Amino acid sequence: MSADTFHGWAVHSKDEPMKWTELPLKEFDADAVEMKVTHCGICGSDIHTMDSGWGPTPYPCVTGHEITGTITRVGENVKKFKVGDRAGVGAQSGSCLDCEDCKRGDEHLCSKRVGTYASFWPNGDKSFGGYADKWRGHQHFVFKIPETMTNETAATFFCAGVTTYSPLKRHNVTKGSRVGVKGIGGLGHFAVMWAKAMGAEVTALSTSDRKREDAKNLGCSDYVVLSDKEGMKSRFDTFTHIIDCSYAERNNFTEIFSLLRNNGTYIVVGIPEQPLDGIPAMLIAAKQITFVGSFIGSPAAIEDMLKFADEHKVRPWLNKWKMSDAPAAVKAFREGKPRYRFVLENDQ
Repeated sequence: MSADTFHGWAVHSKDEPMKWTELPLKEFDADAVEMKVTHCGICGSDIHTMDSGWGPTPYPCVTGHEITGTITRVGENVKKFKVGDRAGVGAQSGSCLDCEDCKRGDEHLCSKRVGTYASFWPNGDKSFGGYADKWRGHQHFVFKIPETMTNETAATFFCAGVTTYSPLKRHNVTKGSRVGVKGIGGLGHFAVMWAKAMGAEVTALSTSDRKREDAKNLGCSDYVVLSDKEGMKSRFDTFTHIIDCSYAERNNFTEIFSLLRNNGTYIVVGIPEQPLDGIPAMLIAAKQITFVGSFIGSPAAIEDMLKFADEHKVRPWLNKWKMSDAPAAVKAFREGKPRYRFVLENDQ
């Protein structure tokens, strides 16, 4: 295998199975960091992309954007990393670093951002993710792993972790906040732990009773089944924030918005493939609800999150799979089996 290629689990079309394939790495340049991948989390974004659910995917595609590993090569401009360092990368691998968004510290909103997979570098090279043995990208979007974290644990922070941490921090969740977390899954279990660590009182909002004990163990003080009409009514005007981590397109928004206090904030982080319908404009206006979305997180937010997680001992619930078993792991993921993140592990 060439030094400028890697092997990864590629999807070659929407209806084909994953295949272990040799593909080209991006061109190595002065700002490049190359890693031997040790671990990669499986994310819902991977499934949407494999299936062209959010739009056409540029196949072949190697997904995976919760990547950790050991640095094996650095470009001449790279000063903050050296060969042998443990590091990670999330859903973004590049941006222009020169526009208003980038200069403001919102690199993740850059119109020229490069996704870690299914995207293209400015020179036309395709980006590939971490269901693989190697990864190569720009130093600005690579992060040192805290000494107290293992690579397998750290991997899940780089997408699911920051996707939930960043908006809770940005919208001022703190002691005295009452946060509802809709969807106790890969994103939601992180949201519970972040909100709890920020000092909030946390309630799980779920479609069934089956995760009640998990929610309690994660830190929830209350649990509401969304189909329980009386249970919902008894929590009207309760929450300062609701973070929606799952299936927003299925919401009864009138009922869910009624759970918020006046001037409450509704945050969408679980991104559906369909537009959201049935949003009651009058209720939003009458309660002065802030209805917002949030997209991954900036490099500064990722650094802040890693420090916060280290300080407050926030750790994901995860199950490991061998990288060689990635197709089986993805199948189990599609069947809803993670509790609550799956992580692929290469042989060390």
